[in-house]
Amino acid sequence: MFTSNPFAELSAFIPPLAMQAYVIAMFILVIGGTIIDTLHKKSARYFFENSEKAKKNATREVSSSEKASLALQTVASEVLTSSEFSNQQRRMSHLLTMYGFILFVASTAIMIFAYLGADSTTPVILPVLWHLGALMLCTGGYWFWFFIRVDVSAEGHPWYRLVRADMFIVSLLTMASFALIWSMLQAMNVAIWSTLFFALFIAASTVLFGGVLWSKFAHMFFKPAAAFQKRVTKADGSKENLPLDYDITDPSLQTMFPDVPEYMGENPPNMGLGIKRESPHHY
Repeated sequence: MFTSNPFAELSAFIPPLAMQAYVIAMFILVIGGTIIDTLHKKSARYFFENSEKAKKNATREVSSSEKASLALQTVASEVLTSSEFSNQQRRMSHLLTMYGFILFVASTAIMIFAYLGADSTTPVILPVLWHLGALMLCTGGYWFWFFIRVDVSAEGHPWYRLVRADMFIVSLLTMASFALIWSMLQAMNVAIWSTLFFALFIAASTVLFGGVLWSKFAHMFFKPAAAFQKRVTKADGSKENLPLDYDITDPSLQTMFPDVPEYMGENPPNMGLGIKRESPHHY
């Protein structure tokens, strides 16, 4: 099971060109859905206007080399290691899901486009990576769904409660789960059941890649851009158009804002990040 290309046996019933056409169609749907989502939500316009506004409030100019360095830091930190997650369980869940998805999709495309010919022999590493990717995706995804998701962990909703925002994670999990079950049943030569789960696998994949406009799929492309813009605003001093960081014990600040000593005393305590003192549980 783990060392055989699950699409090779399928090619006896479905022409390789049909499978390749399906993969290309899903790719086009993702690109098209992301573009339409960007236009609908005016994300590109927001980033452009926010960038122009930040330039007016900048205290220094960021050079091209510095921007390149910031871009590399963004890729290394926010993209590759998901350092923005302070919750380590959430971070590990996200990394398992993200890298599992990449392995699964990349190995699928390679096996379908390069190793479905009559004389082709699929390298063992590819189906191993395909199954490993699906397993990683399921591990990280189900960990998030049952234990980490804020609806369940903080707000006390049952895990089976579904809203439109769950379309992305549900279709992602069902795609990987049905793919693994299909591969297992195909290896066991259970034709009827393997056909059923292959159909479910395709249906879940179509919803995932074709439903970008109605799911959170597109946010995977927005997050790196937002993280990079945040680093730039810190570097140029515009600070995302937020107020400066003040020391509330500074006498000059207390002169500017006399209500600080009035309500908090001459030497206000460091209140800290009170929201992180205790994790919320079913409030």
